[in-house]
Amino acid sequence: MALAFLGLSIFLFLNLDLDGTSFSPVSASSSSASDSALEITYGSVIKLMHERTKYRLHSHDVPYGSGSGQQSVTGFPNVDDANSYWIVRPQPGTNAKQGDTIKSGTIIRLQHMKTRKWLHSHLHASPISGNLEISCFGGENESDTGDYWRLMIEGSGKTWKQDQRIRLQHVDTQGYLHSHDKKYQRIAGGQQEVCGVREKRADNVWLAAEGAYLPITASK
Repeated sequence: MALAFLGLSIFLFLNLDLDGTSFSPVSASSSSASDSALEITYGSVIKLMHERTKYRLHSHDVPYGSGSGQQSVTGFPNVDDANSYWIVRPQPGTNAKQGDTIKSGTIIRLQHMKTRKWLHSHLHASPISGNLEISCFGGENESDTGDYWRLMIEGSGKTWKQDQRIRLQHVDTQGYLHSHDKKYQRIAGGQQEVCGVREKRADNVWLAAEGAYLPITASK
């Protein structure tokens, strides 16, 4: 775990414009009340945990063998894996900047830290359940509306915080980011399917877990 966080710290130092500010690393063992109140801001690097199964949203440079053939997205059982980190990015064309807090109802994008592709969805069928396929697609300078997700905070919270129950609804298809205990047998053996489902269900609730949380940018 220590090596994983060292690698994440080096990545942030080399790739994010921190303007001399610090960030708050959060590990799986963090459990203090102050950690639970951390705000997710643009530029934060986080893992998303599926509430019911505790698997982390994950991707790797392995394409689907069906559907779009794009980079696959799965649920991963182990906490300590670098392929489960995602950078929280704003919708292009807005005034949002790194360090801004994110309100419920905001459209965001999630960029896979290792491959630099975007969490994406479309009308292709997912491999196991036949729901909407979730993939990773594009790159640093290639992004479209298929990468847009609306943040929906469960309960009374107004801005996104760690350990807060959320749903992510895909803007184009209206499908909620979803997972369940249906597992792959071969290429991603032991990993579970991540897909899109248009109905609100208990299995499309997620929480921000481990990661590096950038501090809130002060208003000028």
